[in-house]
Order: sequence, then C-alpha cells, then structure tokens
Amino acid sequence: MTLPTITAIVVTYHTGPRLHECLYALKSDPDISEIIIVDNGNRPEEQSWIDEFEANSDKVHIVRDGTNPGFGAGVNKGAAGALGNLLLVINPDAVLRRGSLARLVAAMEKRAEPVLVGGKIFDIHGREERGARRNTLTLLRAMGFGKWTLENDPPPRNSIEVGAVSGAFFMMDRQAFRKMGGFDEGYFLHVEDVDLCRRVLKSGGSVVYQPHAGALHYGSTSDVPSEAVVEHKARSLVKYFRKFANGPLERLMVTLISPVMVRALKARR
Repeated sequence: MTLPTITAIVVTYHTGPRLHECLYALKSDPDISEIIIVDNGNRPEEQSWIDEFEANSDKVHIVRDGTNPGFGAGVNKGAAGALGNLLLVINPDAVLRRGSLARLVAAMEKRAEPVLVGGKIFDIHGREERGARRNTLTLLRAMGFGKWTLENDPPPRNSIEVGAVSGAFFMMDRQAFRKMGGFDEGYFLHVEDVDLCRRVLKSGGSVVYQPHAGALHYGSTSDVPSEAVVEHKARSLVKYFRKFANGPLERLMVTLISPVMVRALKARR
C-alpha cells in the first residue's frame, strides 16, 4: 500500500528528554515524509539539541519565533507550512508505534469527509489511557449524566466512529484541516481537540478511532506547574460549553456551574 505523503507536527514546550524519543521514532519511520517541530519554548540546551536534530535531516523543519501561543495555535503554525497530504499531530512525549500510519490511513477510507482519525494511546504498561476514544462532550455528560470517555469499554475489533479522539495522536487531511480553520486558538491548552472533533461532526464529517494504530504516551513530562495546567483546562472547558451551548438557558447553566467545575478540577489534581 502506497501511502500519501505525511507531515508529522510536534509542538514542544519544556518537554524534556522524552522529546528525543518522540522525534527519533518519527525520523526512523519510513512512512513519515516531513517532521515539523514547533518550538513554543525550551531550555537553551534543549533548543541546541533540536537545532542539531534538524541539521542532520533534510525532512526536519523547526518553527520558532520566541512566543508560546498555546498548543492549538502551535499546531496551526506547523500546518501552515506543511507539505504532506496528511497531517499527523502527535504529542512531544509520545512515541509512535511502527506500522500505525498505514492503519490510520486505512481507517479514513469510505468515511464521510472531512475525516479525523485517532489511535490507541497507551502508557508504559500497555494500558489504554483516558481520552483516546470518547463520546461527544456535552454539558449533561460533564455533569455525570451519561458516559463521556470510553477507555473502560471493551476495545473494538476494528476502527469505529466516535464522538471525539485525543489531540495527542491523530491524523487529518491537510487541506481539510485548513478548511476547518485548524484548531480554535482561543483555547490555550486542553479541549481544543474536543472542539475540533465536534466541528468535524457538525460539518457532516467523521471522527474515527483506530484501535490498531498506537502511540506510547509518557505523560506529565513538561516542567510546567500543574496548577497552571489545571487553570488552562478549566478555562478551556468553560469556553467550550459556552461556544456549543444550545440556547440562552444552557448558556446560563454554564455560567452557574462554571465555578463548581473549576473547583472540581482543582480538587482532582
């Protein structure tokens, strides 16, 4: 099977040495045509390593302008200069499993377009992590009325359509991603993936989970304070529910429960 050209986009911010594993796996994968590293900020020694990594490979390119506009905006920057027909977005602390790209591409076939496909994200023990396959996030599901994440359900035998996949590991046609406007840059960190999946579905497209494609995810490798991460997630959730609220009554409900939601997230930390 001859695959379309694929550009991998990796957004990094104080990731640490796991970034090296991520990039080496991408560089050695024969199905990757191009790697774009969006450097949103790293220590000087890490930037030097990234520069050397680029210098030693014709298919590696760095996007670095001294700012940190957030994860979604970083992906959009990378996508703007990408040459591949398909985009693979993968976290800087995730390691692509060899052979996964062909399976992601196959899962996109004969689906309503645009298609966004994600794979299994697993930890160092091989356990599926939370968030790789989900239902569409609604206010009622967030309040506990209905199931959102599906990692505890039996794994599907083949690719299936779902409500959302994770932004830590997904593939999408480059032109379709741009036509959708990419990630909503109003989200600095977290929930931008759920937002994009919902917009894909609203446009008549498909969100697909492919259990036979995978990436090892170390997680929590950035030295960003956890308090800041939780704060960004809380703000993103409030923005998401306001954006997709069905009418003034639901918008009022979002306003009323937002403080409770923020406190609950901080308590879970």
